[in-house]
Amino acid sequence: MQRQDFVSIGDRLAVVGGERHPHALRRLRETFPNLVVIAASEAPAQTPRLELREDASLAEGAFGIVVQPGDTPVIRLRGGPFSGVIYGMEELLAKGLWQAGGLAVPAEPLSGSPGLAYRAWWTWDHSTNWELSQIGHQEIGVFNPYGKPPAGFLADYKRAVDFASRNRIAAIIIYGFLRDSHGGIAAAQELCHYANERGVRIMPGIAVGAYGGVYWEGEHRYNLSTWLRGHPDIGSALEKGVGFQIADLDFPLSFPRSDYTVAACPSRPETMAWMTEAVSWLAETFAIGGINIESGDYGVCGCARCRARRGEREDGSRRAGDLESWSYADMADNFPRLMDAARAKRDDLWLYCELQWDNLLDPNAHGALAGMPEGGIYQHTLNRSYWNRLEATLSRDYVARLPTKTNIFRCQFASQWNGDRRTERYAFNGRVFSDMCRKAAATGVEGLTVWGEASPYNAPTELSYLAFGRFGYDPALDWETFLDADVAPLLGGRAAADRFIAIAEETDAQAELPETRLKALAGEALEGARSGDDDVARRWLSLADRITRRRYMGT
Repeated sequence: MQRQDFVSIGDRLAVVGGERHPHALRRLRETFPNLVVIAASEAPAQTPRLELREDASLAEGAFGIVVQPGDTPVIRLRGGPFSGVIYGMEELLAKGLWQAGGLAVPAEPLSGSPGLAYRAWWTWDHSTNWELSQIGHQEIGVFNPYGKPPAGFLADYKRAVDFASRNRIAAIIIYGFLRDSHGGIAAAQELCHYANERGVRIMPGIAVGAYGGVYWEGEHRYNLSTWLRGHPDIGSALEKGVGFQIADLDFPLSFPRSDYTVAACPSRPETMAWMTEAVSWLAETFAIGGINIESGDYGVCGCARCRARRGEREDGSRRAGDLESWSYADMADNFPRLMDAARAKRDDLWLYCELQWDNLLDPNAHGALAGMPEGGIYQHTLNRSYWNRLEATLSRDYVARLPTKTNIFRCQFASQWNGDRRTERYAFNGRVFSDMCRKAAATGVEGLTVWGEASPYNAPTELSYLAFGRFGYDPALDWETFLDADVAPLLGGRAAADRFIAIAEETDAQAELPETRLKALAGEALEGARSGDDDVARRWLSLADRITRRRYMGT
């Protein structure tokens, strides 16, 4: 872009609406520290002005920026609800520059609108490792104690929120949102406030009579094990032992029995009354952006009351092996009650309803879900081999015929839950994220959830997250454009970016490589670290470290 395409603002800027959008101003000051930013009410009349306004006519996360040139330039930034002003500010900061002692901004209008409305990270608190300088990191598991210092929860998730805010990742789902061991109510409230300022929805994860209830761990009235100690007759009679196995994961999962694995019978009116009350409390007590609701996937109550309630709406024999470990009738009967309870307190929540995994193409799996209420966001989870099948066969007509009307994908792979002994947690997953976003947009699926637990200090993870953010917001984006605009500057140029991805994909694809090949790849990565600034070097060194670990272990 040529210099004449910019409007010179100068070194002082008066802001209208800054009190409603404090993080937008914070980012402006961080990016241009020499710019004097003052409230419009305190500025002389001839000071260039920035107007920040939320516009309910725009989609959530959409924005428009128009610059009025002249002796007193005016920048008008409109943003859709919740995150649009933040996204617009990030776009303005990315396109603006500091020249001749002042701020200059593009003269042409800037705009954006999300191609996929629902873009979220899925996380467990215990294995979300974004603050790398603390003890207690874990990488897999669902019934884990929290081993970090109490401040670790906020340290991890504030970093995740910052990245999500800057890269148009709209929400973070958190299982283990409430634990006494990492701050309980006060820490959860602080996180919500921090995320809301930055345009990121916090979405606690819960399950009907399972997964610890609304308060995952602690002596609290909405913690499941605490409640069941006072109501021992309401416990679930699971059809088989606790747990499940994922075919696309190359080792067996372990589910040791503990307070974490208890479950309540979903047919008992006391259970649903308690869950409904707990969800009301959750929506009222915390400035959350939504809730991720499950029926529980580590076992199904098989008591006489449950069997009678489900009747002939589902085939219980599907749970005899590893095909299913959940009940569709439980979802159909109980999800709407919890959705109603949440909406009675807040009408702006995203209510994700987990429909479990590898069943989107199976019409027999959805019969019990006919009549599920509109307004829910119905989440279909995909393991690696099922995604390969779905990518080839899913059509827009099929999605339109689903009994659920707002549908999203959840990527169970590209994480510790699929793959060989290394899993896919630290692999380069950017290419498949872009493919999933494009497939969603092409078929009428309205969002994608991917795992967001691993720190972007690992550069393949960072690039994967960037791909998710960019292609989720703009599924029509070209892969080559993404590499040129987003990846190349981080790795020392386009040729370097191509080689970085090629090395990452080669090492990801093979659990065993000859020592001579590992040595050669590590040498390339180390050479890449010598050819750029500190940030470029750090990214190459993170790749070199993963290869060198394999050399050390002889694989």
